[in-house]
Amino acid sequence: MLRTNKRWIYIAMPIFFFWFFGQIDKLGISIIQTDQGFLTGLGLTGADKNAKIGMITFIFTISYALSNIFWGFIIDKLGARKTGIIGLVVWAITMVIGGLSTSYEMFILSRVILGIGEGMMIPICGKFISNWFNQRELGRAQSTWLAGNYLGPACGAIILTLVIATFHWQAAFFVLAAFNILIVLPMFIFLTRDTPEEHPRLDKNELAYIRQSESKDSTKKQHFAQDYRYWIVWFGMLMSSFLFFGISIWLPTYLVGAKGFSREAMTGITSLSWLFALGFVLICGYLADKTKRPSLLATILFLLTASFLTAAILSPEPVMAGVCMGLAMGTQGGVFHLSNLFMVKFSTPETAGRAAGLMGFTNILGGFSSYIMGWMVDIARGDFGPSIVMLIIAAAVGFVTYLFTLKREASELRIESVPPNRVTI
Repeated sequence: MLRTNKRWIYIAMPIFFFWFFGQIDKLGISIIQTDQGFLTGLGLTGADKNAKIGMITFIFTISYALSNIFWGFIIDKLGARKTGIIGLVVWAITMVIGGLSTSYEMFILSRVILGIGEGMMIPICGKFISNWFNQRELGRAQSTWLAGNYLGPACGAIILTLVIATFHWQAAFFVLAAFNILIVLPMFIFLTRDTPEEHPRLDKNELAYIRQSESKDSTKKQHFAQDYRYWIVWFGMLMSSFLFFGISIWLPTYLVGAKGFSREAMTGITSLSWLFALGFVLICGYLADKTKRPSLLATILFLLTASFLTAAILSPEPVMAGVCMGLAMGTQGGVFHLSNLFMVKFSTPETAGRAAGLMGFTNILGGFSSYIMGWMVDIARGDFGPSIVMLIIAAAVGFVTYLFTLKREASELRIESVPPNRVTI
């Protein structure tokens, strides 16, 4: 069995760890920014400190989102493997710069460079999945690497808390640099190839299975930019990015500052929230393949997000409020998974990098979310209520957006269910 399933080792495993550690690099700042030594060392004090903290993620996501566009073209030309190797080296360098930072400005510069380097993550994985997996297993393939997207921060919250408590906040960045160089980079060098045809150790029966259904889907020849559904999903991802970054970046600060959690309790709730996201990813991957109704699933997820955020505001119990915030973040993990599944569906192997690059550009709104929330919390003197209401509105907009995809999806499902030999008069 293992002989004909090596794509899960050569591709799924490296990109799992690619996202596992990449997401800790990206979102570990939510844990680090609760450390008083970090705040004092970089001058993050005063009445506008939350706006300054929000600016760290804002500037990162701007560079991250903008770089997604050009990385898509580079990956289509250079290949996912070489581009990933370059990115991993850049990440390691920026982690070292972050740990050596002695000023707010120097740290901001390191986040800008990290954003440019990590902008390749979505296009790389979209390219690998498009090239290496049969169309019938796209949902499962996406779930495999997206699991690293959420399991990484869940474990990272614990790892970073322990490292900071044992050493200092600078050590957290040096540890992350070592993870990239010693674990992920060797996987990309020795395991991955751009296409299954290029891999010397791939069984020809597995290659035949991967390519089996290529000739059956002639509609995929249409350019993704000509399909209006791609742009609906793109706008839905704008809302999802706004929600996801707003919740994930500020959740630890919300738990400690607004709800009075200890550092240990904050770490537990934060890790649980990322596990919620992982659970929604795995469930949506299964249901998307089973029901063939990913748009309906995304619509339901946006509705659940608004419901959980509303419950967080209304709940008098701090633990219940924290769990509801975590569940809201988790539902957006499911939306992110479905959006990447749509990206692969609407593109071809030749255009997957560009389609994913444009999809990754939607992260730009996540930066605005983190900054605006910080600014609103400063204005409200530490009250997160107004900023959470803003997130509820964003979830409602995402819900309405996906309603426009349901009729077409239902129609396509009815057509697929008609036997091919049935003749209509």
